[in-house]
Amino acid sequence: QVQLVESGGGLVQAGASLRLSCIASRHTFSMGWFRQVPGKERVIVAAIAWPDGSTYYLDSVKGRFTISRDNAKNALYLQMNSLRPEDTAVYYCAAGRGLDVRTTEALYDYWGQGTQVTVSS
Repeated sequence: QVQLVESGGGLVQAGASLRLSCIASRHTFSMGWFRQVPGKERVIVAAIAWPDGSTYYLDSVKGRFTISRDNAKNALYLQMNSLRPEDTAVYYCAAGRGLDVRTTEALYDYWGQGTQVTVSS
């Protein structure tokens, strides 16, 4: 079992930045950030493979968000710049057993509790 704990969410104005963090209880392989708004499915925002660090980004966040990991700290990060009101959601950290970039919710085995990000206009 892997426990994932997210932090870093909050309420910001449009154009601001936030950095989400996710700390895992032990080493993980493929990891990703998803987000969900009420009444809609959870959507992949960014994903990162291990060990090559290849990444995937949702089209609407490309150039604004950056996913990274610190394997020594069992940590995953999501740097979010130029935030928009449509980025408002609960953001979830996820970890999977594979090594590749994974963009499908079903391919992840462990999930954090989520952190709320609210962007006001």
